[in-house]
Amino acid sequence: MNLFDVKNTPNHNELVELLAKSKNVRIERIISSGQISPKGFWYDQEENEFVALLQGEAIIAYEDRNIKLKAGDTLIIPAHKKHRVDYTSDEPLCIWLCVFYS
Repeated sequence: MNLFDVKNTPNHNELVELLAKSKNVRIERIISSGQISPKGFWYDQEENEFVALLQGEAIIAYEDRNIKLKAGDTLIIPAHKKHRVDYTSDEPLCIWLCVFYS
């Protein structure tokens, strides 16, 4: 698999692909094209999340601040840190590599 191969990705839906999983780790590739979190929705995850934005631009919002990400940026979101996705570029598509771990 090539992480940058997005030829067959529908541009109206976000695509989440499970790349690997074990008892304490899950690795996903996510392709976004303008999708954002629903208004008023906050993720409150049980696991920590390492995020690498491989392509595109995005904004992750916390309750007290926003973080703008560009290609190559990484972020660690601790478990139970409320966050949401407030922006994802659609040209180029956002390609995320996310590692969830306990």
